[in-house]
Amino acid sequence: QVQLVESGGGLVQAGGSLRLSCAASGSIFSINAMSWYRQAPGKQRDLVAHITSGGSTRYTDSVKGRFTISRDNAKNTMYLQMNSLKPEDTAVYSCNAETTNPWGRPYDYWGQGTQVTVSS
Repeated sequence: QVQLVESGGGLVQAGGSLRLSCAASGSIFSINAMSWYRQAPGKQRDLVAHITSGGSTRYTDSVKGRFTISRDNAKNTMYLQMNSLKPEDTAVYSCNAETTNPWGRPYDYWGQGTQVTVSS
């Protein structure tokens, strides 16, 4: 129903920047909030940033002041601007879309993830 494709990951040096993109397609009208998560090998998947359909944002403490989440509803695309990157930011970053089904129940869709590697 909803397809999410991330892009923009890569290898950068500490202190550098990357801009991740998440392109949504399908039943995009059903998308409410969207989020970026990240998962390092052997670690759980953790929330990085969250944005509502109205543009309200939330960040995990470790990225506040360095990352900025945004969305362009006309382009059905969400972004994560990542500045002052640290080695501990290394992870697979995944896009999440929260939807509401016809019965009012929430359902989440996930992208395939994009690798971000920060070298020291």
